[in-house]
Amino acid sequence: MEKHDQLYFNLLLTWHQSAMSALGKINNPVTGKMERNLDQAQAMIDMLEMLHVKTKGNVSEEMEKTQNMMLSELRLNFVDEKDKEKNKPDAKEAKSNKKEKK
Repeated sequence: MEKHDQLYFNLLLTWHQSAMSALGKINNPVTGKMERNLDQAQAMIDMLEMLHVKTKGNVSEEMEKTQNMMLSELRLNFVDEKDKEKNKPDAKEAKSNKKEKK
């Protein structure tokens, strides 16, 4: 892999790992805890998508495949986390259900 491809790959990997951390899929490297921030994850995905669009035709086939794989993985995980959030009862509903059971 040439130098610029390696540097570009490192940039993609950094943003991919940041997005996975924001999705709560890997530990936050600073705190060592699983944390979830879907707004931050969406921002990382958007930046990777922008890079993909802006570099189209200017990166190696290998980098193109890598970008596609990373974006697909992140999008699928984002949808999964959004579905979890949507299906999770909100705090008021959970408290209400606890009171009803007593």
